[in-house]
Amino acid sequence: MSPSLLLKFLCGLLLVSVANNRFNRGGYDRWQESDPSPCKWWGVSCDGNGHVESLNLTGLAISGPAFSNFSWLSALTSLDLSDNSITGPLPDGDLNQCHGLLRLNLSHNLITESLNVSVLTRLQILDVSGNRLQGGVAVNFPAICADLTFLDLYTNNLTDNSTNLLDGCARLEYVDLSSNNFNGELWPSVARFRKFSAAENNLTGSVPSSTFPDGCMLQSLDLSTNQLLGNFPDSIARCVKLTYMSLWGNNFTGMIPAGTGKLAALGTLILGNNGFDRQIPMELMNSKRLQFLDISTNMFGGDMQDIFGNFTTLKYLGLHHNNYTGGIVASGVLRLPLLARLDLSFNEFTGELPPEVSDMKSLKYLMLAENDFSGRIPPEYSRLTKLQALDLSNNMLSGGIPTSIGNLTSLLWLMLAGNQLSGKIPPEIGNCTSLLWLNLADNRLTGNIPPEMAEMGRNPGPTFARNRNDPSVLTCFSECQAMRRWVPESLPPFSFIYSVMKRENCRSIWDRILKGYGIVPICMNSWSLPGSVLLSRNMLSGEIPPRIGAMRNLSLLLLDDNRLTGRLPLEIGRLPLVVLHISRNNISGPIPSEIGEIMCLERLDLSSNNLSGELPMSLFKLTQLVMFNVSYNPFLSGNISINGQFDSFGEQSFLGDPLISFPQGGPASKQRPSPEASDATVVERSSIAIAIIISYFFFLIVGLIVGTVRGGRKICNYGGWVGDYKKLSLYVN
Repeated sequence: MSPSLLLKFLCGLLLVSVANNRFNRGGYDRWQESDPSPCKWWGVSCDGNGHVESLNLTGLAISGPAFSNFSWLSALTSLDLSDNSITGPLPDGDLNQCHGLLRLNLSHNLITESLNVSVLTRLQILDVSGNRLQGGVAVNFPAICADLTFLDLYTNNLTDNSTNLLDGCARLEYVDLSSNNFNGELWPSVARFRKFSAAENNLTGSVPSSTFPDGCMLQSLDLSTNQLLGNFPDSIARCVKLTYMSLWGNNFTGMIPAGTGKLAALGTLILGNNGFDRQIPMELMNSKRLQFLDISTNMFGGDMQDIFGNFTTLKYLGLHHNNYTGGIVASGVLRLPLLARLDLSFNEFTGELPPEVSDMKSLKYLMLAENDFSGRIPPEYSRLTKLQALDLSNNMLSGGIPTSIGNLTSLLWLMLAGNQLSGKIPPEIGNCTSLLWLNLADNRLTGNIPPEMAEMGRNPGPTFARNRNDPSVLTCFSECQAMRRWVPESLPPFSFIYSVMKRENCRSIWDRILKGYGIVPICMNSWSLPGSVLLSRNMLSGEIPPRIGAMRNLSLLLLDDNRLTGRLPLEIGRLPLVVLHISRNNISGPIPSEIGEIMCLERLDLSSNNLSGELPMSLFKLTQLVMFNVSYNPFLSGNISINGQFDSFGEQSFLGDPLISFPQGGPASKQRPSPEASDATVVERSSIAIAIIISYFFFLIVGLIVGTVRGGRKICNYGGWVGDYKKLSLYVN
């Protein structure tokens, strides 16, 4: 092979985004041209004749168009390019010449267009999950079926009628077709797989009893989010090895199949968002390993069924959106000894909150939001020392927040918004050392913001550490819904994330949150958990305490629509804020120049106050701003530059500010947006917003949803590869 061909192959093999990085080469730092053989190089394996048979380049930040010429490695049997940022169409013309390939893993990249590997007839493992492949896949089947045991097409845009698609794949055991656009009926022979998932597709029709014959091999079955209908067959009892089954989000009706009670190994059963009858079969109590039960969104109505109190092995019970009106205590669910998560939100419960909850020593997540509970928050709840999330929002609770709330040192979320709570925020809330997300908005709270609040969330590490070591930390189908309430959608970039997240994305992001791993690049691309304090629309008074500057995990601070007075504390400039809203208060004095040091600030609303003095020049350095509003501060003055960020903000940002002046052609001369296009007090910079979305799309979709975040590792430069590949090329043939 000529040197020019070698170089051509090299450039095609690694078209990277940072070609001149000579310092962070990952595993390739160990590739030495002086080595007598490449067979000991990182990621390279050879056969007995010294020919390269395996390349593992997973998670090395390779980016750019998909490369080719792997067919020159004639002995190649295994190729793993997963968890990178490879773009463009699959080089199927080249790959289809790798006739010896047994294992092909291209998962979690950005590969587009069609999937055609029909010539790779020896494949045993094919994983192209987490890409952007589209179109039909029938050309591959049964061509690659002879030895295929593992097939993962999850999260693409693939289509085809899946009813008989896999008929010729006799050895296939693990199949994931989820999050695509497959249609047709459920494949009749699904019972011979060990794992089968077709979640989030367009499957239709019923599931006949013959689907699950004697000898059923299924260990995991996921049919969630399709359009399947009718009764689900009792013949599922023949799948005696089944440990996981999800039917969530279909149109199943009739009785919950009694056959599930014969599944001795069943650990997870998800039946939510269907139309099952409210009668729960007694046979289900025979499932002695059942830990995760979700029968939410079936609109049962009436009191909770008594049978739930008999599932003593449960750790998770989801019964939200069922129109229940009572029976919480009588059902016995509050006596379940291992229950860590109880979700009864979005029902029609009335009366006082049951104090018996305080005896649930294993409870970590309690969701009673969106009901009609009234009365006070029981102070006994402070005995739930393992509690990490308490969501009582949008009920009719009254009275004060118990001072004993400070005993909950593991609490990550406290959601009390949308009630009729009154009195002062207890200073003891500062003892909640794990509390990162606090929402007390839309209540009747009075008094000062306690300075002690700055201490909350100062040390969530022990709670996250326990979650990392706890295999019982469970994620479920209600995570997207809970995330929208608990991590505010108004906090960029979650407004964008929520628009693209699918079921598995919710699970993976939720898992990272519970374990304390960064999920979004907050402030100078530092991956972190964006904490929030929401106190909007109360009757809080007094000054904003300067100690608030100590809340170093705070990214969203909403204090709007209160009665706050005094000056904005200089210390607010120490916070890594993305959103700061203090509108409609009685704040006076100058805008601290320190706010201009919050370099990641995207939304700043100080409107409808009594601010005075000159607009600080430091604000013009806030290059990330997409919304800015200081309207109705009549004593605020200054000259607005037409350069930089502020050239994008029109007069809507400065209404009622007669002392603000603009040069000719500046923001004030811009055409006023129509009411349909813009709120009277909020101006969005669409061009920057698009840039922000693209930026977050790269970091989040590539890093979290498409693949695993690799902490900034980059690939080596081209020059370093020339010598490496010369050595590798000696072992091509």
